[in-house]
Amino acid sequence: MEPYTLYSSLKMLIQLINIIIDIFISPSHPFAVLLVAGLAILYFACRRKAPIYLIDFSCYCPPSSHRLPMAMFEENNLFDNMDPKAVEFQCKIIAKSGFSEETSIPPSLAQIPKIKALTFALEEAETVMYSAITDLFQKNNINPKAIDILITNSSIFCPTPSLSAMVVNKFRMRSNIMSFHLSGMGCSAGIIAVSLAKDLLRVHRNSLALIVSTETLSLNWYTGKVPSMLLTNCLFRMGGAAILMSSRVQDKNKAKYELQHIVRTINAHDDQSYGCVYQEVDSENIEGVSISKNIVNVTGDVLKKNIASLGPIVLPFREQLLYVFSIIGHKLWTSRIKSIYTPKFNCAFEHFCIHSGGRAVIQAMEKNLRLRKQDVEPSAMTLYRFGNTSSASIWYELCYIEAKGRMKCGDRVWQIAFGSGFKCNSAVWKCLCDVKPDNTSAWRDTIHTYPVEIVTTN
Repeated sequence: MEPYTLYSSLKMLIQLINIIIDIFISPSHPFAVLLVAGLAILYFACRRKAPIYLIDFSCYCPPSSHRLPMAMFEENNLFDNMDPKAVEFQCKIIAKSGFSEETSIPPSLAQIPKIKALTFALEEAETVMYSAITDLFQKNNINPKAIDILITNSSIFCPTPSLSAMVVNKFRMRSNIMSFHLSGMGCSAGIIAVSLAKDLLRVHRNSLALIVSTETLSLNWYTGKVPSMLLTNCLFRMGGAAILMSSRVQDKNKAKYELQHIVRTINAHDDQSYGCVYQEVDSENIEGVSISKNIVNVTGDVLKKNIASLGPIVLPFREQLLYVFSIIGHKLWTSRIKSIYTPKFNCAFEHFCIHSGGRAVIQAMEKNLRLRKQDVEPSAMTLYRFGNTSSASIWYELCYIEAKGRMKCGDRVWQIAFGSGFKCNSAVWKCLCDVKPDNTSAWRDTIHTYPVEIVTTN
C-alpha cells in the first residue's frame, strides 16, 4: 500500500485551492498566490511516483560437465543404494516431465555416493550467484560500490552469514548498502524481491538495486522413498539470475524495461493451499519437500484471485465488459450459458513468462487462459533446456524471448510465478527499446535450435 491514498492527496489539493481562493479575496496578499501555487506544484512533483527501470539481467548457464542425462540419473541413484521402486518412480516422472538431456545439477550430487554437505552447498551458491553478478556488472560497466540496495533470495538454503552478506563480501560493496535476504518464499520469491526493490527504490530515489535469485540443491536432494517428496528430485535443477533495477532518471535511456504493476496473492489462510508444498521429514526421519497431488487445482484457485486483481488494471475495457456480461448471463440463464467468458490476455500482453514449475502447470495455464502455443513457448523451452530453476525461471524465459529477437519497443510482458504458501505473484513490464539478442546470454549456444518438438512418455 502507498503511504498516502488518492483520497488524502485530493483532500490536500482541495485545502490548497481553498487557501488560494481566500488569498484572491484578500487584497492584503497580492503576491502570496504565486507562493502558494508554487508550493502546490512542488508538492505534487514530489508526490509523483518515481519510475522503476529494469536496466538489465543475467542468467547463469551451467557448464556441460554438470549435465544430468536420464541414463546418468538412473545409474547414479541405483549405485547410491536408493530404493529401486523410488528410482523407477522418478524415471517415470522425468520421462514425461518435458526435460531434455541438458538440465544440470551441482557436481556433489553427481558423485557416488552423493555428498550432502554445507561446504558443497556454499560452493554451489557462490558459483551461481557470483557468475551471474559478474556477467551483469561487466556487460553494463557497473562498479559494485554503486549498488545501493541488495536483495538475495533462496527458499530453503539459508546459511550464516546470509547470501546477501556473501555477495557484499565478494564484491566489496559499500558498508551502508541496504541488504536483504528472502528465504522460505518458494518459486515466486523472484517477483517478491522485485516488489521489495520497487518499494525501496521509490523511497530512496536515484538508487540502484541488485536482485539475485537462486535455489541451492546440494543439501536438498531427497534420498527417501515417499513419492510426493521424490518429485523435487525430478523437477528442480541448477540455475540463478542477477537483475539490475534503478530509480535514477538518467538510466531511462539505457534501461530495457519499465515496471508497470506488481500484484501479489497468497492463500495461506487455506489449509490445503498452505500444505501444498511443505518441507517435512518422512517416517525414516529423512528431510525433504512434499508436493501435493492437488497442486494444479491449488494453482488454479490462487491464479483466479491474482487475475481478479490484475485484470481490471491491464485488460482493455471491451474484454472486461464481456467478462462481466458473461457472469451476469451465467447467473440469469444457467441452462443457456454454461461457461464464463475467459478474457483474451493477448490483448493486454505481447509476451508471457509463466513460471516453469512443471509441464502440467504450463499446460493448465495455456488451457485456462486461452493462450497460443507461441505464448507458452518460452516457458516450455526453459523447462526443457534448464528444468525448474525455481525463482530464476521467469528470467530464463525473458532471456529466451530476447535471444529470439522478439522483444520490441512498447511490448508488454507478464511475468507470473507460483510458490509455497500458496502464492501467485505477477509483474508487468513495458519494453522501452528494441532489445537485440545478446551473444553472451544463457541461450547463446543453443537458441538457434529452438523451439523443439518435446516428446514425452505418458
